[in-house]
Amino acid sequence: MLDVLRDIRVVDLTSGAGGAYLTKLFADAGADVVLVEPPGGSPFRTVSRSASLPAGVEDGVLFRFLGAGKASVAGTLEDGPVLDLLRLADVVVEDLPAGTIEATGLLTAPRNVIVSLSPYGRGPLEGAPGNDFTAQAVSGGLGCRGLPTAEPIYAAGRISELAAGIYGAPAALAAVMQRRRTGRGVHIYVSGAEAMMICTNLFQDLMFHMLGGVPPVPGRMIMYPGIERTADGWIGLNTNSRQKLDDLLSLVECGALVGDPAALTDPAKRAIVQDTMGRWLQAHSTAEVLEVATAMRIPAAPIGNGATVPHLEHFVERGIFDDSRLGFTAPRSYYSVGGVRPGPSGPAPRRPDAGPGAVLARWAPRVPDEAGADDALPLSGLKVLDLTAWWAGPSATQFLAALGADVVHVESIQTPDGMRAAGSLPFAALPDWWERSCFFLSINPNKRDLTLDLGDERGRALARQLVQWADVMVENFTPRVADSWELDWDHVEQLNPRLIQCRMPAFGLDGPWRDRVGFAQTMEQVSGLSWPTGYEGADPVMPNGPCDPLGGMHAAFAILVALEQREATGAGALIECPLVESALNLAAEEVLEYAAYGRVGERLGNRSRERAPQGVYRCLGDERWVALSVGPHEWEALVDALGRPAWADDPSLRTVEGRFAAHDLIDRALAEWTATRERDDVVALLTSRGVTSAPVNDQRTITAQEPLVARGFAEWVDHPAVGHVPVPAMPFRWSGIDHWIRSPAPTLGQHNHEVLREVLGLGAAEIAALEAAGIIGTRPAWLPSAP
Repeated sequence: MLDVLRDIRVVDLTSGAGGAYLTKLFADAGADVVLVEPPGGSPFRTVSRSASLPAGVEDGVLFRFLGAGKASVAGTLEDGPVLDLLRLADVVVEDLPAGTIEATGLLTAPRNVIVSLSPYGRGPLEGAPGNDFTAQAVSGGLGCRGLPTAEPIYAAGRISELAAGIYGAPAALAAVMQRRRTGRGVHIYVSGAEAMMICTNLFQDLMFHMLGGVPPVPGRMIMYPGIERTADGWIGLNTNSRQKLDDLLSLVECGALVGDPAALTDPAKRAIVQDTMGRWLQAHSTAEVLEVATAMRIPAAPIGNGATVPHLEHFVERGIFDDSRLGFTAPRSYYSVGGVRPGPSGPAPRRPDAGPGAVLARWAPRVPDEAGADDALPLSGLKVLDLTAWWAGPSATQFLAALGADVVHVESIQTPDGMRAAGSLPFAALPDWWERSCFFLSINPNKRDLTLDLGDERGRALARQLVQWADVMVENFTPRVADSWELDWDHVEQLNPRLIQCRMPAFGLDGPWRDRVGFAQTMEQVSGLSWPTGYEGADPVMPNGPCDPLGGMHAAFAILVALEQREATGAGALIECPLVESALNLAAEEVLEYAAYGRVGERLGNRSRERAPQGVYRCLGDERWVALSVGPHEWEALVDALGRPAWADDPSLRTVEGRFAAHDLIDRALAEWTATRERDDVVALLTSRGVTSAPVNDQRTITAQEPLVARGFAEWVDHPAVGHVPVPAMPFRWSGIDHWIRSPAPTLGQHNHEVLREVLGLGAAEIAALEAAGIIGTRPAWLPSAP
């Protein structure tokens, strides 16, 4: 059992999945987590995606999973003992209505860490009713998903709530570490909408800003190739690079289009690919396609759901799904430190019947630390060797860099970070196209960039010196890559016994899928995250991205836990943090509901059995949609806003179940009502009545939307290649910190001389020799020299 955080006290005042997940991460690592529930118990105890729990079930399986290892007390913020509990806590996590936590006085010269989670964060929208559905609408993520000829669809699975909690967890732990140094607490307020902007918008707003305009067509799509039909089901495919696309075209007998840059963009050629690929895939079983795609190193995966995921061979062999501690099938924790996995100390607590007296008795007051004058960023002084590429690994080091760590990002001119090419296709004709990827620009601010050819012993020797310099080393290649460089744990521990090495392979360091290639799309496909998203009666649809940045935040939390352990023991450790295992925890509700109730997730488009009606409705103008999500107590307010039409008087519509059954009728009526009205007028009317609604924003211009501008989500930076541009920062605000981006994402090899001279002590002649040999450089090696 990993109990590194055993001295940290956490109070959970939340009633949603985000707070429950955040505090689960703390509890699993040993923190003393106490839920404060209202009399009768938290409403989260009865949450189920099917709206109602089976007869005789008191606590839902999602609560039991996320609440394991925690204690619980009854009380409210009006109770003196509860306020005493909050004052004694190191961390307080809340998702209460705006202004509630402020009224307690805890934010007046705080001595603890307060984490506020909400759909929109503090700012212009903080008092508006909101939830996962409307947060996705505000983020632009909802509007970018779906067929251009149909309504946009949201990503099912409480993703924005969970994303807020996952971003909040490492932020909270970093704040605790800072508090020990300074004696000062902070207020961190996390926006679910901003987390979703990072997770699903693919940074299109930055790309169009660099292009100088937005095309006059909907930005909505379903990724292709993506989830495709086979002879016996579906297969998940991913072609993040030109080479992977060409390999797939060869596999499915589209060889004539190999190397053709218009294979998927020219309508006639794309139609040929879709027809030929479709016929080939549907002539083969999923297992057959998976076998040959894996042999060709094309990222591919079976499409998992709650019934199938626990039985996939790789997960079985690695023992990922464990029912011995919780009493039901659930994914184990997503990481290990020194071979030890965190995990709950016991089951979820029963409904409380007593106040916090017993907890107060064991939470003796601590002598408060004297407030220091240290104004350094939370992770200032931490040295990080970043050997990551693409999105997940760089997201982990992006977080560390934003909070003050000195991050040296290593790539090579022989093989630059693949994310440089992923977003630069529109700029392919420019002489410095590799510097213009909206992905790379957004994921790598505050880092220094060093190019080293690790295929050459001279490059590897320099990497070994950086291992000796670093506190933390992060890499996210398949295991064979780091092993071939002799940068696996057995080697780096000999170089630096205090090093924290975080390895983030797609599928882990062992098991039958150990050497498979996997990206965010692969994780969404295999984990079950894609299964409930999509139009009713149609194929599953990928959420488009969350597994990468959220995988990075999971890794960031694990790194901070390992640093806490090093602080206590003096020894470094290996962290294994497979991308697929963080995805399995993110998608856990799929497996939990099947294991507990035998329910396989269903695709309902934008509908929900927990809230009805829920959907998007077209308003006046081109692609102007309003998102509406009516909770159990909002129906009458909606009917009032509509002018109490006769059809709404039906008694059967007074329950969520009745409204869900009549969804077609309600949708037609709402669509007629919104079609003649301006979107913003509809939102203003409904929110003024307390009805959860929001505009479906265009992700292509999202950072220019006023609420986001007011919150400072995008920070303007000056980049040597692309000029003055808005770059998304962290999806949380932190009292005392005005901005997160201190320097733009680096150009290729921008800091070669600086790092080699200042960190490794090389002289000018040595650096020149490395340049002459191509060990370092500032242009991709296959390009001619710059004029």
